[in-house]
Amino acid sequence: MISSPSSPSPRNTLRSRRTHRGWSQARLAEMAGITRQSYAAIESGRSMPSTEVALRLARALASTVEELFSLPGDPTPPEKAWDPALPTAGLFRRGPRRVRLARISGRLTAFPLGLGGVHASLAADGVAREVESPGDDAPTLEVQLLAHRRPPPDLVVAGCDPALGLVVEGLRRQWDMEVLWIPAGSRAALEALARGRVHVAGTHLLEPGTGEYNAPWIRRMVPFPTIRVGFATWEQALVVRARNPLGLRGVEDLARAGVRLVNREPGSGSRALLEHCLREAGLPPDGLPGFDDAVVLDHDQVGATVAAGLADAGVAIRAVAAAWGLEALPLAREPFELVFPEHLLDLPAAQALLELLQDPWLHRQVELLGGYDTSGMGRPA
Repeated sequence: MISSPSSPSPRNTLRSRRTHRGWSQARLAEMAGITRQSYAAIESGRSMPSTEVALRLARALASTVEELFSLPGDPTPPEKAWDPALPTAGLFRRGPRRVRLARISGRLTAFPLGLGGVHASLAADGVAREVESPGDDAPTLEVQLLAHRRPPPDLVVAGCDPALGLVVEGLRRQWDMEVLWIPAGSRAALEALARGRVHVAGTHLLEPGTGEYNAPWIRRMVPFPTIRVGFATWEQALVVRARNPLGLRGVEDLARAGVRLVNREPGSGSRALLEHCLREAGLPPDGLPGFDDAVVLDHDQVGATVAAGLADAGVAIRAVAAAWGLEALPLAREPFELVFPEHLLDLPAAQALLELLQDPWLHRQVELLGGYDTSGMGRPA
């Protein structure tokens, strides 16, 4: 360790990152191979670490040296980050965006916040703007980092199930792990997984020709070995206004004059199910009034749109109908599954998630939402 009493004390984020993980100074010092006294001097800013110690601390905290240390007066250099490869990624073309940052397989990904992005209420880690990219695999964003930002999340999960919010809470409460949940349709979640932008993807995609869920899509879209783990079987329904004032009985009534449909985005499992049901009823989806006119990005937005009287019907899970006081006309029971890359299974956060899926607390909390069967939760699909 190099002590520099005459030079400006280095700034560091060690304390916030250490306490975020619930670690003592002694534990982090042991992980870095130094004494607790030496570590305390570094954390307090009284000493500068050697290159080797800085690298060890960065490895222990799953960070970079630049994220841990800086000198007073030094401007924070912009970071290069991945475009998240989700529908909200196009927001960066409209100008700089607030972002939450995550490291996945050592690479930084920037997720836009609010106003069409995700998690508007989260504190930002930086502000990102789109830059010219020489190729598909090159970083496409430049991020100006903010001071005093939080450590990156331990896990990034993409999927449309509102119950994933309970996963976020469970991992924080029981393992003190931070999970970034990205609400995304099934195909978008799998695309993000395939491109290394998330750790885990949730999906409920029907293969119309065979009636099989998820496996055919994963084989086509994801270029590396994965495992599928059951989360829940849920009930998909045609969600209609309270007391069903129009007397709708099923998808065939969506063709009636004056019936207003709110639909999900292309690539979502709910939209795929609606298309399948319409074909079964002899109705071409592209000829249905409103099929492409009113589109929202998740189940809850379907419920909110119908409850507000802006639409008469839409496809969403029964739990959303219960939450918004709406009627639910059953359409299908579907398996919502979590897809893990095999090469990321050794991550502590991935192992913690697999353990949480076995926890009766999570099973009970999900079932209380309504319309969920968790008997297969945590089991290989």
